[in-house]
Amino acid sequence: GAGLQLLLKRGKRWIQARLSLLVLFGFIHGLLFWDGDILLAYGLVGLICWRIIRDAHDVKNLFNTGVVLFLIGVAILLLLGVISGGSTNRSWVPDAANLQYEQYWKLGGGLEAISNRADMIGNSLLALGAQYGWQLAGMMLIGAALMRTGWLKGEFNPRHYRRAGMWLVLVGLAINLPAVIAQWYLHWDYRWCAFLLQAPRELSAPFQTIGYAALIYGYWPQLCRFRLVTAVACVGRMALSNYILQTLICTTLFYQLGLFMKFDRLQLLGIVLPVWLVNILFSVLWLRHFRQGPLEWVWRQLTIRASGVSSSHTSG
Repeated sequence: GAGLQLLLKRGKRWIQARLSLLVLFGFIHGLLFWDGDILLAYGLVGLICWRIIRDAHDVKNLFNTGVVLFLIGVAILLLLGVISGGSTNRSWVPDAANLQYEQYWKLGGGLEAISNRADMIGNSLLALGAQYGWQLAGMMLIGAALMRTGWLKGEFNPRHYRRAGMWLVLVGLAINLPAVIAQWYLHWDYRWCAFLLQAPRELSAPFQTIGYAALIYGYWPQLCRFRLVTAVACVGRMALSNYILQTLICTTLFYQLGLFMKFDRLQLLGIVLPVWLVNILFSVLWLRHFRQGPLEWVWRQLTIRASGVSSSHTSG
């Protein structure tokens, strides 16, 4: 949402081309590489939300609309929990046959894998239209409103950010932690954990997300002195490239090298740090020689060609 607000000055053709390309990237990524893609959803919802952001003349109304849309998504999640009954989805607690088949097509690849990922894309689109899209649209509008006020540009007093960040994170944790504990005590029951107790966790997400951003702004004068923070900022400047890089690393490790289903959750945490180190090292080295990441450059060039608008001649 904040990014959409910043892109408004580039005009309709630029934004539509950029988001349409994001949809295409997401579809290719989800179909051929990994079934957990988020680019497709962000692109589709962005194509709807950018017009709402453009036409909203009052920041307060834009923010409030975002809150309402987000709450509608949470309400639908609760409704799905009420009507789901007590039956357990097989994807939630798969039997031995399902686990074996999943291992077969993920390690084997080919048309079987593409077919399964296509089914998952279809299911994701249904979920996006029915429930998750409301929340995603709400967060985009909230982000755009905060950017428009200057709050997400760091234009407020550091003390304000520190105080707001502390309270937002505490409120988010107060909502989230009881739900997590309840899920654990209920032994991760499908109806409760996938729907009813997921709702408070979804509600806590905006508080924690915005709270962490506020804390970063509030303590930025101290944080910016650390080289690691500067290195992590390089990863952010190459977000798309690093997102796809993580897919390539992990699909190589787990699918091509056959490590899928070989580790428990605690052991998997040990893989996170090396992957992040690769992201950081790659980003720092790349940005020493180039202004933007490789996929960011491709995305920009394709946007210029698709929109017919030069990046130096875009307007509001």
